[in-house]
Amino acid sequence: MADALPARRVVDVLTGAWQAQALHAAAVLRLPDHIQAGHTTTTALAAATDCDEDAVERLMRLLTAMGFFDGGGDSGYRLTPAGDLLRTDHDRSMRDMAVVYGQEFHRAWGAVVDAVRTGTSGFQHAFGTPLRTHLASDPEAAVRFQRAMNAGNVFFQDVAAAHDFSSARTVVDVAGGAGALLSTVLQAHPGLHGVLFDLPHVIPVAEAALGSVLGADRYDTVAGDLFENVPGGADVYLLSRVLQDWDDASCVRLLKVLREAMPPTARLLVVERVIPDPAGDQELLPLLWDLHLLMAAGGRERTLDGYRSLLEGAGLRLRSVHALALETSLLVIGPAEEDK
Repeated sequence: MADALPARRVVDVLTGAWQAQALHAAAVLRLPDHIQAGHTTTTALAAATDCDEDAVERLMRLLTAMGFFDGGGDSGYRLTPAGDLLRTDHDRSMRDMAVVYGQEFHRAWGAVVDAVRTGTSGFQHAFGTPLRTHLASDPEAAVRFQRAMNAGNVFFQDVAAAHDFSSARTVVDVAGGAGALLSTVLQAHPGLHGVLFDLPHVIPVAEAALGSVLGADRYDTVAGDLFENVPGGADVYLLSRVLQDWDDASCVRLLKVLREAMPPTARLLVVERVIPDPAGDQELLPLLWDLHLLMAAGGRERTLDGYRSLLEGAGLRLRSVHALALETSLLVIGPAEEDK
């Protein structure tokens, strides 16, 4: 039996992709939405999705064992808390994340050997174009990706609580996407005014998302390129999972642009996963995301020393680190000249 344990470990890891693809199918077919609408039996689900009844039964049997549904095909299925997160209309829906991870990112990971051999993103090997170019040329894909990247960000609430915003009046979310982090911070701190800064094709998505939860007087949107300039004079700047997408030289360049925009007392809040010290506990998610970033966009996660090096090159200094949910970290950063 002892010899079976390592073999079981190998089998569990190798079949993990099958579980992810089963969840992808549930998201694409909107099975949680149909169950929520009352189509709970196998027969009803097959009719609602225009799928083969036997195949639906087998898919649902696996997803139930995985913990996304309860019940059975004859008596009717019920959503578990995890399955509920795949509903399209859930306020914290992760459906788009399941769709993108099972489609574009699944194809990108299929090129993992080529990516490791060349150091070029798996996405570019699989699609023939970098992820950024793909999104810029396909507005529908860009919207889907923005929703997917905002899905599951339970640590956004932690950001709003971990930093003291009491003396701040203006916060700028740099490359803020659809504005999920900015809206979370603004809702938690009613005295703040927000500015979302991103590329022109992202702004309509952000305006729609922010306008659905905030009054028009609470925020502005500004289009631009973060490598050229960002809105100046704010008390707090947010930079969530942006550095992970770029090489060191590009990161120093954009951090210098931010430093020029920051008043002497401003703070830059960077949200990233930090590669753990090899001598300490090996948290898995930062290591997984580190390799995933190579597959998706040619990016990387970094150690704390790696972040300190980037900041030093831009005239910035790490002031504190706060642990967030899902093995994510908040790096609180200020101008280096404060130490003089």
